Amino acid sequence: MKRLTLLCCAALLALPQNGNAIEPGPASKQQQETEGWLHLQSSNAAPSPTPQTASSAERELAMQRWLKSYEDQIPDFYDADVGGEISK
Repeated sequence: MKRLTLLCCAALLALPQNGNAIEPGPASKQQQETEGWLHLQSSNAAPSPTPQTASSAERELAMQRWLKSYEDQIPDFYDADVGGEISK
C-alpha cells in the first residue's frame, strides 16, 4: 500500500513536466517583440530617465474616483432580460 502511494505521488509530480501543450518560446516575430518589451518592463532593465510621479491633486482625484466606485450597490442577482438580445 505504501509503495502504491509513493508511486502515485511520483507520477503526479511528473505530470507538469509532460503536460506542456505549447512549446516554450515565442511562436511569431510579433510575439517575440511583445515578450521582449514585457521582459524589459518587468525586469526594470531600461528604466525611464524621467520619474513618473503624480502631483498631490492627481493623487487626490484618483482617491476620490476609487472611493466613488464603492457607492454603487452590487445586486444579489442580475436580471437576464435587461441585457438585451443577441442578433443572429
